[in-house]
Amino acid sequence: MRAQGQSHNRKSARGRGLDRPGRTTVQDRPLYAALDLGTNSCRMLIAAPQDSSFRIVDAFSKSVKLGKELERTGALSQADIGRTLGALQVCATKLRRHGVKRFRLVATEACRRASNGDDFLKQVTRQTGLKLELIDPAEEARLAVVSCAPLVDPAASQVLVIDIGGGSTELVWLDIGDVPPGERRAAIMKLKLARKRGNDVASAIGGLRVVDWISVPLGVATLHERFSDVEDRRSRFALMSWYFEEQMAEFTPYIDAELPDYLLGFQMIGTSGTVTTVGAAHLGLTRYDRTVVDGMSLTGDEINTVIDGFLGQGFQNRIGKLGIGLDRADLVISGSAILQTLLRIWPTDRLSVADRGLREGMLYAMMSADGVLTQEEG
Repeated sequence: MRAQGQSHNRKSARGRGLDRPGRTTVQDRPLYAALDLGTNSCRMLIAAPQDSSFRIVDAFSKSVKLGKELERTGALSQADIGRTLGALQVCATKLRRHGVKRFRLVATEACRRASNGDDFLKQVTRQTGLKLELIDPAEEARLAVVSCAPLVDPAASQVLVIDIGGGSTELVWLDIGDVPPGERRAAIMKLKLARKRGNDVASAIGGLRVVDWISVPLGVATLHERFSDVEDRRSRFALMSWYFEEQMAEFTPYIDAELPDYLLGFQMIGTSGTVTTVGAAHLGLTRYDRTVVDGMSLTGDEINTVIDGFLGQGFQNRIGKLGIGLDRADLVISGSAILQTLLRIWPTDRLSVADRGLREGMLYAMMSADGVLTQEEG
């Protein structure tokens, strides 16, 4: 299975400290936790610092579909709330069992948009004891970028990080050409984004410049729901792609996409279930293996070949081979529409696949702020 991907640049997740869950044997190291409640999933990591990264002690991930009815009703349904509360109760139990004192628990797009989002968060606190922080799009985008800092290519001068979530998609374009390669990870860890777009364009941190960023209020779940009445898969795919592109038209690098030489030193990093699913499908995996997917590279042609296969007649069989349930299969299509749209605008042979996201970003940020990570580049 691995032989199909030998030519790709794959880094071992175990080498970066992001290995499989297991109990820590280092008693004097503090434990950190990060929980991300999104539109489709509830995920949590508990980890201990280890060199320039961390070692995972425990993990939790469940598809709760909190925002399943959001596009149709504008609110979180009681059934979706019930599923989510059950998952959060499991997280609360894990936090207590491990005695975690340093943690960050966040909620994103579904709770931002839902008319009953605030009431739901209060209910979470009452029933589970967890106080979730409702973060804004700027913070969501920042954390996604921070999580990908170890994957930035030393030769890159322009980096586009894309995070395709359940209810929103964040794009952050960085100019790192003036940052020495050995200082790029630290500079990205210190990244700050203004809450209002446009205030970052002229700012710089250690030579790092934010060209622009945007949070498009469309993710795999909300985009699918918007076009769920279109039965033909290819027609639905085309409509989703067109609609997503319309929503990101004000993104500065989109406006300037035709400028000459914009791809010199360009690296695109994709972090999401969509991107990792495409990577696993390309490798022909029948059982997902994070250690071969996280950090691998894909060309635009390889991605388009996989997506074309998803749109073909054997769609359900192909998805089934990846171990993805049919209830999530349609989300792969909507996510692929977003990914292919971005590749059409900015063609690249350097898409880096990141099996990481807000949780890893929060852990890196907390540990970096506490000074418990070494400064070596990973």
